[in-house]
Amino acid sequence: MAINPPVDATRTQAWAQLQQHFNQLQQQGISLRQWFAQDPQRVQRMSFDAGDLHFDLSKNLITPETLQLLANLGRQVGLEQRIQDQYHGVHINNTEDRAVLHTALRRPESDEGKFVVDGQDTVKDVREVLNRIYDFARKVRSGEWTGITGRRITTVVNIGIGGSDLGPSMAYEALKPYADAGITARYVSNIDPNDLAEKTRDLDPETTLFIIVSKTFTTLETLTNARCARTWLLGSLRAKGAIFGDGQDADAVRRHFVAVSTALDKVEAFGIDPANAFGFWNWVGGRYSVDSAVGTSLAVVLGPDNFENFLQGFHAIDEYFASTPLEQNVVALLGLMNVWYVNFFGAASHAVLPYDQYLHRFPAYLQQLTMESNGKSVRWDGTPVTYQTGEIFWGEPGTNGQHAFYQLIHQGTRLIPADFIAFANTPHPVKDGGQDVHELFLANYLAQTRALAFGKTADEVRAEGTPEAIVPARIFSGNRPTTSIFGDTLTPYALGELIALYEHITLVEGTVWGLDSYDQWGVELGKVLAKEITPAISQDDSALAQQDASTQSLIQFYRAHRR
Repeated sequence: MAINPPVDATRTQAWAQLQQHFNQLQQQGISLRQWFAQDPQRVQRMSFDAGDLHFDLSKNLITPETLQLLANLGRQVGLEQRIQDQYHGVHINNTEDRAVLHTALRRPESDEGKFVVDGQDTVKDVREVLNRIYDFARKVRSGEWTGITGRRITTVVNIGIGGSDLGPSMAYEALKPYADAGITARYVSNIDPNDLAEKTRDLDPETTLFIIVSKTFTTLETLTNARCARTWLLGSLRAKGAIFGDGQDADAVRRHFVAVSTALDKVEAFGIDPANAFGFWNWVGGRYSVDSAVGTSLAVVLGPDNFENFLQGFHAIDEYFASTPLEQNVVALLGLMNVWYVNFFGAASHAVLPYDQYLHRFPAYLQQLTMESNGKSVRWDGTPVTYQTGEIFWGEPGTNGQHAFYQLIHQGTRLIPADFIAFANTPHPVKDGGQDVHELFLANYLAQTRALAFGKTADEVRAEGTPEAIVPARIFSGNRPTTSIFGDTLTPYALGELIALYEHITLVEGTVWGLDSYDQWGVELGKVLAKEITPAISQDDSALAQQDASTQSLIQFYRAHRR
């Protein structure tokens, strides 16, 4: 299938050297306490800066030799070439024969003409769409764009699913302090009617704008919700006496609905003016699309200037990743370290723990980005993998997790590498008496990585006067790996940096494992079967008879209990 089949990482010299290195570390005993004591320069040698983010890798189960061996592995599997291939439009999405060019979404206007791929001036086309989005956003923000009754828009409802929801909804939550036009956003993704019902329950239809996000305008969940939203809008406007009769329905839809789609015929058939449709290209995968037209809701709520800063943050990490040698490239090293933990330590999951409440949806966003990309058991040439791939990404913000699942990370039997993310400044500084609350919060951020790294020995527990019978329960083994990511302030720029960071980490892992990180065939089968099962649920006995025994039984339960 592939012209250039992947290098089997496990057959490289670097992999063999990493295995030997791992065995030596195990024999000698891994002790972060000892490593820190023996190497006063450890933190300095394992700290990096990319963009305006600071990274401390010193509390990971690595030595300087580990990092060099991991860089060697990256070279031997062709990581440097694959990075360049991605940036320049080689069709590295093998199963769909597509380029992978989300990095073009955030290139500056000065790059027009420099990245022509398959005959398309990618940057020029991106900038043309961005300018249209910015013009639209300015009209909504200024009040020039109004609803059917002439009232200005105060709520934007984004209807999409997957990357068309997770990206913009996460970014909206992260950047709420920058919403400066009196416009809020809501996000509908689940086909469960409860989602749309709750999101529209207290909305005024006269001041609500819907953005329907579906590249093909055929996505089942999105279009179902879009039609239901249209029904809600027209019914609510009629109930208020804002419109009368069918003659005004079409105009109401045109004033209250826009689209992110390239299927202009389907957009028009829905009732949306094609002039108010913003497209993107097949070289942009859904989970890599938040900085495309998929982010239109963000441009409206945050404004074009903030959205442009968002793109600049992405681009800063893009440039760093593409131009920095692997040994000094913290983005690449983080991806390679994930391989180190998965394939040598047997780690099955990876925690992302943002110490910033505004990032509370960031772990959920990363779940799609990482697991849809690298949750594969077949390499990009169609051959089966012979090693573990993928990680379960998960997490919660700040001190919430400390009072929930941190117990497992500290004292459980599973090794769970964790990324801790924090910012030095907060938009809401406050003091509790004389205590700066943000500093109290950051003290927890710092304390947790210290506790995970260095633990607490039995002798230290005894020294506190703990009864001997309880001592084992209060021991912390330490040597639980963490990476600390520290920024100045969670700005649009910084959020762009963080997203790009994990996008590229995903590429690094996928390259080592030989995976096509840009297809997602694993989500298709369930969708197909759902269409087959739907008639069987309520009405079609012949369709019911075609189902397996378990599905039949469950449908029979449904029929018996549905009111």
